[in-house]
Amino acid sequence: MSARPARALLGNIAMLLLLAVIGGALLYLHLGETWWPGAPPARQQLTAVAATALYALACAALWWRSRPRDDAGSGDSAPILLVWSSQTGFARELAERSAEALRGAGVPVRVRGLHEVDVALLDGSQRALFIASTTGEGDAPDHALPFLRRVMGASPALAHLQFGVLALGDRSYGHFCAFGHQLDDWLRQHGAHPMFDAIEVDNADPAALRHWQQLLGQIGGGASELPDWSPAEYQAWPLLQRAHLNPGSQGGPVYWLRLQPPADGSAAWQAGDIAEIGPQHAAASTRDWLLERNFDPDLLLDDGQTLLAHVVRSHLPSLVAPGDLADLRAALQPLPHREYSIASVMADGALELLLRRQLRADGTPGIGSGWLCDHAIIGEPVQLRLRRNGNFHGVPAEVPLLLIGNGTGIAGLRAHLHERVRSGARRTWLLFGERSAAHDFHFGDELQAMRAEGTLARLDTVFSRDGSAHRYVQDRLLAEAATLRQWVDEGATILVCGSLQGMAPAVDAVIEQVLGAEGKEALLLAGRYRRDVY
Repeated sequence: MSARPARALLGNIAMLLLLAVIGGALLYLHLGETWWPGAPPARQQLTAVAATALYALACAALWWRSRPRDDAGSGDSAPILLVWSSQTGFARELAERSAEALRGAGVPVRVRGLHEVDVALLDGSQRALFIASTTGEGDAPDHALPFLRRVMGASPALAHLQFGVLALGDRSYGHFCAFGHQLDDWLRQHGAHPMFDAIEVDNADPAALRHWQQLLGQIGGGASELPDWSPAEYQAWPLLQRAHLNPGSQGGPVYWLRLQPPADGSAAWQAGDIAEIGPQHAAASTRDWLLERNFDPDLLLDDGQTLLAHVVRSHLPSLVAPGDLADLRAALQPLPHREYSIASVMADGALELLLRRQLRADGTPGIGSGWLCDHAIIGEPVQLRLRRNGNFHGVPAEVPLLLIGNGTGIAGLRAHLHERVRSGARRTWLLFGERSAAHDFHFGDELQAMRAEGTLARLDTVFSRDGSAHRYVQDRLLAEAATLRQWVDEGATILVCGSLQGMAPAVDAVIEQVLGAEGKEALLLAGRYRRDVY
């Protein structure tokens, strides 16, 4: 980080020195001068001294709160570098909230303004998250100019750095999120590895910010337990079906769910879009929890809903006075949403999900998967909101499409396959990996039927526990390097859906190895290599 003090700090120091000079001049009038008629009594002097001391303490507290804070890393892991670039203060606010979420999950963080970032700081960081605003007609915020001049004007080697970008902007301007994309492109060009594609936020769009918060949860584990910054407005989608797809698997149980769209016909989605789920606790256990604490679960509140309806959608507070309704309501924090790739298209007649039942460290089921896999009742509504995910939408039927995924990532890829079948596309290649063919070949019969019909030109599967020559998706992709080059030369687009921490970065490294850094960058800039990771 640059040692040069900020202009604001220099201005504050200069103002304090000026005030000290003025104070000294006024004090001189009281020293040994009997002619000065306005000498205050001793009590007023003490009051002035106390007020000055309180003011100094308030200034010190404000500085302490806003100072750059570095958390200590653990082992070989350096703190995540969280960088903001803001014209109005919104990006800085989001950075502080992001840091709070990560720290709450035990992840060390250092927060910096972009003007405080230099090559040495990037060299010493392993992971970095950038929250970047665009001002004017595609310009960087004013305070970012030193970074543009000193750092972006250099050519640092950043192959050691994993990064993510949240780009803030307004679509009413001609160059939407231009600086965020400029920063993302620069990082990629200097060898840094994106953990996920840049997230665009149009005029503080709540859905995009919820997606960012979801990704923070993937990076920081427990960060996903915190309430949403902006709760979603859900619709009721009745649960039609739930099936356990992988009994006997060495991995966690995987469930296939089908939900009925709302009757008013307002729901619309396409391949690549996301379902945001509003999870709940089981109604029976929540009712028991309330009764044990002397609360009436069926009490109607001022919004017309029962107390039980409020509590099932909230974290259960640990310290609440029995029977104290005001205390309980003040302590309720809503459960955060969960995101799932949609595994169907509208023509299928239902919204389908594929999810793995997750367990926390203490063995209890995860917030979202526990609700959907264990407690949601067939025929009763699930709270759901659709989120458009334009970055992961499909391509025209005549464009070759390579779909790569692992685990429940097959969900988002399956929607694309259904869309391709209905459009008459024939040049589709699916590369999919899981644990074992006997238990974890999700939708295997359907995929093999597509292959037999010719609607799926290639189907390559890798099962890590079956002892095949290629254990993981990235291994099979590297073995098919010649075919990958051929498909790219013929204009293919690559869509990757799967795990943020494992498969996606490994596949990214293979694509760069096969096509070269410039070849991968050309695909990215052309929108022909896109990812939906979790």
